[in-house]
Amino acid sequence: MISAGDFRNGVTFEEEGQVLQVVEFQHVKPGKGAAFVRTKTKNVITGAVVEKSYNPTAKFPTAFVERKEMEYSYNDEGLYYFMDPETYELIPINESELSDNFKFVKENMVCRILSYKGKVFGVEPPNFVELTVTQTDPGFKGDTATNTLKPATLETGAEVRVPLFINEGEVIQIDTRTGEYMGRA
Repeated sequence: MISAGDFRNGVTFEEEGQVLQVVEFQHVKPGKGAAFVRTKTKNVITGAVVEKSYNPTAKFPTAFVERKEMEYSYNDEGLYYFMDPETYELIPINESELSDNFKFVKENMVCRILSYKGKVFGVEPPNFVELTVTQTDPGFKGDTATNTLKPATLETGAEVRVPLFINEGEVIQIDTRTGEYMGRA
């Protein structure tokens, strides 16, 4: 059990059958009236973010979200298979559980699988990945007046914006959280 007065960023707890994670919190003690805890919580399964105030003495059961490193193996008709490095067991995960930034993951990359009470609800790709540019237009001399970017298709099929000097066949580093070009690998 955890009380609302002990909330910190990243704490997960259960409320009304939902698993919530504290994104932001603030202890408020007004001059008049009782103190309260103002929070911004995220439902870890649906991703919905809600702002709510709690009495600091309110108690909630602690929710333990399991995070396990697994290697992405392959996909087959909407199911993505991840291998447990300890047991070599393949675990299928439905396409709906994957985040938008999964488009930067290629086979044999290690991802973090998030589950609660055995039910997988999310897949976190590595923060930074190195991918090969498979298609991009050439940059032209004289186009460098400003910080100009051009579209480039990566080996996973994802499209990002890269500087003009990047050519096909080059390996670049991508931040999967923002989908932005970071530099050459």
